[in-house]
Amino acid sequence: MNFSTGLVMAAWLAFAFAQAQEGQKPVATETSGQKTESSAKSATTPQTFNDAEYKIGPQDVLRIDVWREEQLTRIVPVRPDGKVTLPLLNDVQAVGLTPMQLAGVLSEGLKKYINSPQVTVTITEINSRRIYVTGEVPRAGAFPLLPNMTVLQALTSAGGFTQFAKIKKIYVLRTESGKQVKHPFNYKDVINGKKPEDNIQLQAGDVIVVP
Repeated sequence: MNFSTGLVMAAWLAFAFAQAQEGQKPVATETSGQKTESSAKSATTPQTFNDAEYKIGPQDVLRIDVWREEQLTRIVPVRPDGKVTLPLLNDVQAVGLTPMQLAGVLSEGLKKYINSPQVTVTITEINSRRIYVTGEVPRAGAFPLLPNMTVLQALTSAGGFTQFAKIKKIYVLRTESGKQVKHPFNYKDVINGKKPEDNIQLQAGDVIVVP
C-alpha cells in the first residue's frame, strides 16, 4: 500500500467512525427541570369525571364553566349547608342535584344578566362519599369513593400492605338493612383470577379491614 492510498483509507475510516458515533447518540430526553414542570402541571390540573346520575353532595368540589365569561368560570367547593357561592347569583343550592341539573339552574339564573348563558358543571373531587381502609396498610384513613371503585382499587390507594398484613383474610364491612355485614376478600385469589367475585364494587361508608 503506497502513501496516498494509506491517506485515503485513514480518511475513510475516520468518516465511518464519526458516522457510527452519530448514530449512537441518545434521543433527546426531558431534563429533570422539564420533568418537574410536567409533573407539577399534572398535579395542578384538576381531574374530572362524568357520571350523569351522580348527585352532588356536601364538600364536593365543582368546576363551573360559563362560555365566554371567564370572570364567572371557577372551581368552587360545596359548603356543608349544600350551597355554592357564585358571582351575580350569590348562594345556589347544589346538593341533591346532578351536574347537568345544577348547570340548568345556573343558566336560568344568569339569564337576567347574560344573553343565552351556556353553563357546564363538572365534578373535580368527590368528598361527600367516602370509603375507609384500616389495618396493615401504609396509608390508612378515608378515601373519596370514585365511580365504580373496587376493593382492589381502594387498597392500591392505601399504598398496598405492610409486611405484617394477612392478605388472605381481608374483609369489607358494610351496613345492610341496619346490620353490619362482612364480605371476605382474599387478595392472592383475586389477583390470580380465582375469586373475581370477591373484588366487589364499593359503596359509600364501606370499611376495608386489613388484619
